[in-house]
Amino acid sequence: MTDASSTLHPLERLPEEWRAWVTARRHPAYRGDQVFDWLHGRRVADPDRMTNLPAGLKRELAAEGLAPPALIAHVHRSSDGTRKLLVELADTSRIETVLLPVSSSSEDGEDDDEDDVVAREAQGHAAPTASAARVSQCISTQVGCAMGCVFCASGVAGLKRHLSAAEIVAQVWLAHEALEPDEALRNLVFMGMGEPLHNYDATARALRLLTHSRGLGLSPRRITVSTSGLVPELDRFGTEFGGKVGLAISLHQADDAKRSALMPVNQRYPIATLLAAVRRYPMDRRRRVTIEYTLVAGQNDGDDDARRLGRLLAGMPVKVNLIPMNPIEHSRLGPPALPRVAEFQARLQAAGLLCFVRRRRGDDVAAACGQLVLAGERPNARFVSRQPRG
Repeated sequence: MTDASSTLHPLERLPEEWRAWVTARRHPAYRGDQVFDWLHGRRVADPDRMTNLPAGLKRELAAEGLAPPALIAHVHRSSDGTRKLLVELADTSRIETVLLPVSSSSEDGEDDDEDDVVAREAQGHAAPTASAARVSQCISTQVGCAMGCVFCASGVAGLKRHLSAAEIVAQVWLAHEALEPDEALRNLVFMGMGEPLHNYDATARALRLLTHSRGLGLSPRRITVSTSGLVPELDRFGTEFGGKVGLAISLHQADDAKRSALMPVNQRYPIATLLAAVRRYPMDRRRRVTIEYTLVAGQNDGDDDARRLGRLLAGMPVKVNLIPMNPIEHSRLGPPALPRVAEFQARLQAAGLLCFVRRRRGDDVAAACGQLVLAGERPNARFVSRQPRG
């Protein structure tokens, strides 16, 4: 007997798919809910530890190959408390995910909400105490990246493959293993290796698993997905998730010709098309879309660039994160001097925009924004040929 859920990795089945799986094997449907609770509520993947399941079902789960699809190969610890987890997948591919300390509740502008607390208590998790050290996790969605942005190490070797939903969720499991006893995972940002919306189906399924009330029950407002501008997928994402998940746009230029030189995706979805999609995104009116802008010396950090960006975003419910470029191997590009960064920020603030400069964290272990890379891979010819020479 076969069913659609049989084609999914065990870790990526939703409760209804587990119910289909167990009933196809002549077990009561509620057993499927119990399996999901063990996996996603308690992060237990060993059938022998699932104490409320019958022995026969445990044997079937073991035969199914129920096991996490990834493990921590190494932890790189930064002097500022950032940790980069080198994650090895079942096929020996390796990706990176980053744990970032949050210095205070005001750093991302949001406090724990009631949905977050209720979901955790329903699964027997203690809510984070006021003294708990808050941590954000940067999630990867692909092995490498196909977008080819010239300032980002993730695309140096190109795209190797998509991650499955199970491999995306497994990063969160591994993050919990790496947390210190006094730490609590606060936010998830899908800003690691890869373009999340290029791997749409797996990203969407992972979000449904991570936010499910029977699982970790993470609040969607505590999750942000970043995109370089895949407009059809962005529209689909807004429709399917109702704007409840935070959105970040990797913009990095306000001029089409210059943005295309930095980001090839702009040739397909130019700035006006992308921002029209951002305006359609059904974000709660009390929230703002994050505009990510990596400052690259001599490429997008001039006064004219700042004025153009201010005019482009005028009247939009956005906040701008300025990110002085973190140096990467195989690139001649780098960040502007700090006075130039401050002047760029001041011009955007004078234009009425909410604007912050992202603090550099984890750069001593290559864990800062744009530095996640496929270690040991040679740069592909496309990446090298697109590097500016001036």
